[in-house]
Amino acid sequence: MSTSSTDNDGQGMIVNPKPTADNQDWDGDDADRADRLRFEEEQAMIREQSEARAAKAAAEAKTAKKATA
Repeated sequence: MSTSSTDNDGQGMIVNPKPTADNQDWDGDDADRADRLRFEEEQAMIREQSEARAAKAAAEAKTAKKATA
């Protein structure tokens, strides 16, 4: 049995369109925009948590330094 490229014709394949020079305003669909928004919110939360942990660690180090002085 011989298979050719016309047997499947791309059915069932995942296609991830990318913006081209002809279509710079391509923004995806609603799901793409929701994914980007969720990712940006998660990144902001991670930054906030990281900054809070760094501030807490600095405060604890300062307190420990005072206790040993």
